[in-house]
Amino acid sequence: MTERIHAVETVDVRFPTSRHRDGSDAMNPFPDYSAAYVVLRTTDGAEGHGLVFTVGRGTEIEVAALRSLGAMVVGLAVDDLVADPGALVQRLVGDSQIRWLGPAKGVVHMAAGGLVNAVWDLAARRAGQPLWKLLSDLSPEQLVAQIDFRYLRDALTEQEALALLRAAGPGRADRERRLRAGGFPAYTTTPGWYGYDDEKLVRLCREAVSDGYRLIKIKVGGNLADDVRRVRLAREAVGPEIHIAVDANQIWGVPEAISWMRELSAFDPYWIEEPTSPDDVLGHAAVRRALAPMKVATGEHVHNAVMFKQLLQADAVDVVQIDACRVGGVNENLAILLLAAKFGVPVCPHAGGVGLCEMVQHLAMFDFVAVSGTVEDRYIEYVDHLHEHFADPVRIRDGHYLAPTAPGMSAEIFPATLAAYRYPDGPEWAAA
Repeated sequence: MTERIHAVETVDVRFPTSRHRDGSDAMNPFPDYSAAYVVLRTTDGAEGHGLVFTVGRGTEIEVAALRSLGAMVVGLAVDDLVADPGALVQRLVGDSQIRWLGPAKGVVHMAAGGLVNAVWDLAARRAGQPLWKLLSDLSPEQLVAQIDFRYLRDALTEQEALALLRAAGPGRADRERRLRAGGFPAYTTTPGWYGYDDEKLVRLCREAVSDGYRLIKIKVGGNLADDVRRVRLAREAVGPEIHIAVDANQIWGVPEAISWMRELSAFDPYWIEEPTSPDDVLGHAAVRRALAPMKVATGEHVHNAVMFKQLLQADAVDVVQIDACRVGGVNENLAILLLAAKFGVPVCPHAGGVGLCEMVQHLAMFDFVAVSGTVEDRYIEYVDHLHEHFADPVRIRDGHYLAPTAPGMSAEIFPATLAAYRYPDGPEWAAA
């Protein structure tokens, strides 16, 4: 009997991180890190896990989108799904009625990505491999077949993508050995949340350096005098050899971003992240021109591969920040990784949120093994929140992500956590 998807289950799970200002920034001062969580269940008892990261209110809307799209997955043959997840992408993103709600952006697009990621998790589990390894072992032809090039060919064609992947073939086995032995460089945002007091910021900065991190990130954008003081304290705590990135989380307009960052330039920021609206491609380009050689980084709120294409075409970014849950899943992130490789721009994934570290590490490690072939100027963001709730949590050693070895995309949350933090009736919320 053919194995099929027989159920798509969703959970609204929220963690009260706002109580201690964990995850706080200038735009999100009191976030409750949350997830619209999804599980695909098959008739043979197999599972695929995925999620969409949120910061509290509105998670119920994302859950509703997952349920709506999930109805299009129930009944599909598992063999067909895992052999060609790209077909599901076209089914979900290309649906003529659902497309009206995007297209390819916002709540519905992220829900499609959550389901697509759950399919890849299922595929990797069935193959007995972590996702990064499953992807790295696919041929260039198989990888290119998973990407929708319709809106990308003016910047990246199928033939160019094949050439990039084939060029990365030599040395792939050696890079995999290096990855398994030493891991992938991380940077940490743990010291820099906007709601932390000065003493905590300095203490955590020093701890980060002693833990092996060579790049830390500080949130900015609320008050200029506070930012000058906090970034100065961070620089004094870590010394001149450690990179300090700063992150405005989209709070500024273009002129304000330029003038504000000129005030902070005395502390040698490695990059300014999300200096303005993530939709403003030309604004990012203007900021980059004005602040060069300071780097500009963005991506965690960029809707889709088309916008990444435009950011790269416009010379608007120095660092591409993919996110495992913002675009339409693994397939669209494959396109973004190849676009970044074509334009020679390093990828430093965003991972500040529930499950984002766990999931996006697979994409960065695949990029190293099978696409870019380098970890130079590349880091995966790390924060030390909420990993204990995952069946396959990230492992950090000496400022590096260690390569996952368990099958899947590392997205599975423990059932006990789902029960305790389910919103609004889980005991962690009912008691509050």
